[in-house]
Amino acid sequence: MKSSRRDRRRTGPGPLSCPPEGPAVTRPIDDDAAGEELARFAKALGHPARVRILRMLARKDARTCSLIVDELPLAQSSVSEHLRILKAAGLIRSREDGTRVAYCLARGALRRMKALLGAL
Repeated sequence: MKSSRRDRRRTGPGPLSCPPEGPAVTRPIDDDAAGEELARFAKALGHPARVRILRMLARKDARTCSLIVDELPLAQSSVSEHLRILKAAGLIRSREDGTRVAYCLARGALRRMKALLGAL
């Protein structure tokens, strides 16, 4: 049986994974930089599609943009922009494998955001 182009795109030559996270960096929570950091996280979470993408990545660590597009009612260009914003905020990480890019949660950033919210 011949596989379709979409099937090949979905599975690719092998599983993708993200690089291991580096060591956690402990920074003060009560300074102005912490407020800016929390605002950056909040801005990145300010769109329901980005929250949904984070939830998807929480369920399955490494996903390609095409897999995310398949689960959202958005164009590929919109999903790419949401991924760019989440990555710029430090909430997700990525690893390139040829033409494929795997996206995953930056769990350390999520822990940091939780700590910043707890310190309000």
